[in-house]
Amino acid sequence: MSKIEVIFLGTNGWFDTATGNTICTLIKTNEANIVLDAGIGIYKLDKYDVLDKPLFIFLSHLHLDHLFGFHVFNKFKFKKSVNIIVPKGMKEQLLKLVNSPFTIPFSKLSFKVLVKEAVKEICFPFFNARPFLLRHSGKSYGYRFTFRDKIVAYCPDTGYCDNAIRLARNADLLIAESALLIRPNSSKWGHLLPEEAALIAKKAKVRKLALTHFDAAAYKSFDDRSMANRRAVVVFKNTACAKDGLKILV
Repeated sequence: MSKIEVIFLGTNGWFDTATGNTICTLIKTNEANIVLDAGIGIYKLDKYDVLDKPLFIFLSHLHLDHLFGFHVFNKFKFKKSVNIIVPKGMKEQLLKLVNSPFTIPFSKLSFKVLVKEAVKEICFPFFNARPFLLRHSGKSYGYRFTFRDKIVAYCPDTGYCDNAIRLARNADLLIAESALLIRPNSSKWGHLLPEEAALIAKKAKVRKLALTHFDAAAYKSFDDRSMANRRAVVVFKNTACAKDGLKILV
């Protein structure tokens, strides 16, 4: 049985506050490390013994709260190549953003960075990753990770949609956004209420749900997150409300 540890490095959406950094999640396995989105929380990576193993960073989309962390990427001393996987059609845009005059480009770092586009399921030696188009203001993708005997599903910025259920089907852990506390007048951005994230988990028959990506303007305290958790467990009992530093064994 493979050992998988999920560590939440950043759990905020939009901007950093006292409740946390912007979105970033680390999945540690025996063979490799996987990072989900590159918010400011990514600066904590080197606290978790990740420099010696292959690293794969999966980006859901190119909104800046999911990319801020690349500005501090030069602090790391990775010993192996870093693989960044972006949705189809976003590679060129990413390389324009992570470049002069805005920040240090990947090509100037002390370690090798490879950027690839995820067109369909990608097969790596230690895991497979399949992208799913979600419902957001622009194109946003979730990912379904299949390890030897575990499935971890990542459902970032999205409104409620069928693909969110498909990517989470029978997952051991679903990591889902919970950006909304109340439904806004306009839903053009595409985000989830805690009850909607829980309904996805219920319909997909996952084992455990972890809520993250809390809109920093809506969730101003940990009490607000606790309220979201109470609302979610009414729909799906095995729900956890993530905070920066939370660890979950899968």
